[in-house]
Amino acid sequence: MTTTISQRELRNSSGDIMRRLEAGETFIVTRAGKPVGELGPDRRQRFVSSHFVADIFHGAPRIDLKQMRRDLETVADPGFEPPA
Repeated sequence: MTTTISQRELRNSSGDIMRRLEAGETFIVTRAGKPVGELGPDRRQRFVSSHFVADIFHGAPRIDLKQMRRDLETVADPGFEPPA
């Protein structure tokens, strides 16, 4: 659900809005009646299980590591030193 709130409402009711964000609500913030931004809950997944990753790559082609190394050596600078 998306709720439209003014900049003033955001300032005056920030605690309530933060609780609603944690509950999954999204807000359109307006200034002088014009939308200026969207405020929504953090949707990043913090943990991905190894089973999930294995399922994603299940049908992926196998990587030939020796060929990959040869390919990299043809384009990489052999004198490159990473910054300390």
